[in-house]
Amino acid sequence: MFRLAFALVVSAAAFSAQAADKYTFDPGHSQLMFSWNHFGFSNITARFDKFEGELLLDTKDLTKSSVSVTVPIDSIDTGVAKLDEHLKGPDFFDAAKFPTATFTSTKIEKGSENRLNVTGDLTIHGVTKPVVLDVSVNKIGQHPMAKDEAAGFDAFAKVKRSDFGVDKYAPNVSDEITIRITTETHKAK
Repeated sequence: MFRLAFALVVSAAAFSAQAADKYTFDPGHSQLMFSWNHFGFSNITARFDKFEGELLLDTKDLTKSSVSVTVPIDSIDTGVAKLDEHLKGPDFFDAAKFPTATFTSTKIEKGSENRLNVTGDLTIHGVTKPVVLDVSVNKIGQHPMAKDEAAGFDAFAKVKRSDFGVDKYAPNVSDEITIRITTETHKAK
């Protein structure tokens, strides 16, 4: 009896794992941006030009999906080279010591219509903290041009940079940072 129960549990776990398909991020149609307030005068936006990761998407039950992303800090782009270098330097991200930021989901819950709450571990500057992304499911289905299965999402979160040991000039340069992500993904072949 124990063997049969064990076999059923293992089979069910294998079936669950197979329900999620790997999707790849389309770099031409994905953006990872963040913004902050500068001394009350302006609200600056920057982006990371590169990121890579894995989305395991269960289209039947999105709460059984997972995502992990790695962002090279050197890919930061504000449109101003001098500001990029300052943000990469020891006052902020310290890219020489901490070359990447990562996010790994730990739980996905249904939110309101077409929305998900994606909880995960965000690591910046060598510090890991839990963060909840408010995710909008834009569309899942066949891509009209690529003729493959695709999925698109927008995500939003607010974090305090001081929680990650990046607190230079706070509060004059806002401690609260807004993160915005838009991504198009395609089912891996």
